[in-house]
Amino acid sequence: MDSDRIEGGLKEGAGKVKEELGDATDNPSTELEGKQDQAEGKIQQGWGEAKDTVRDVMDDDSPDR
Repeated sequence: MDSDRIEGGLKEGAGKVKEELGDATDNPSTELEGKQDQAEGKIQQGWGEAKDTVRDVMDDDSPDR
């Protein structure tokens, strides 16, 4: 599993916490930052998944098989 998938998941989770904190404290700026962090985390996860897919395809096409 690619490290971007892990880091993206952590960033997404932390963003959700930040969003909830902003909502609970009535702080729109913190809430927005949390939403942005979640979006960045999802993108990073997608990038990691794409890299994993390419690796899998490259492994399947290797001449050793």
